[in-house]
Amino acid sequence: MSTLAAMMDSHPATTEQAAPEELVACLEACRDCAQTCTLCADACLSEKTVADLRACIRADLNCADICAATAAVLSRRGGGAATTRALLEACAVACDKCGRECDRHAGHHEHCRICAEACHRCVRACRELLAGLA
Repeated sequence: MSTLAAMMDSHPATTEQAAPEELVACLEACRDCAQTCTLCADACLSEKTVADLRACIRADLNCADICAATAAVLSRRGGGAATTRALLEACAVACDKCGRECDRHAGHHEHCRICAEACHRCVRACRELLAGLA
């Protein structure tokens, strides 16, 4: 069991949030995606064709910030179902956009391929948690 899962299991708050397994998976996916997108943006800035990667860098940075905010709020049990749903929906949209943008560059840049995979995983995790909240 991860430290995050152990903390969630030991938290005394009761909420309308989905099962801890879905919540932990989404938190981990959001945190992983935030870090991966930040690294991808930095790697894009080091590429010789950086001008061609502007949209990718912006998508990476937006996605990283939204994923980090989503993970932070999801970590606070009892944040409310409406807020949780809105964040998860926004996160899924940002990750989908970033994943599609990184897919465009994946053939030339390994960091974009890795980032696209992290984004697609995060989209799935957000949607699974949203389905559990319904």
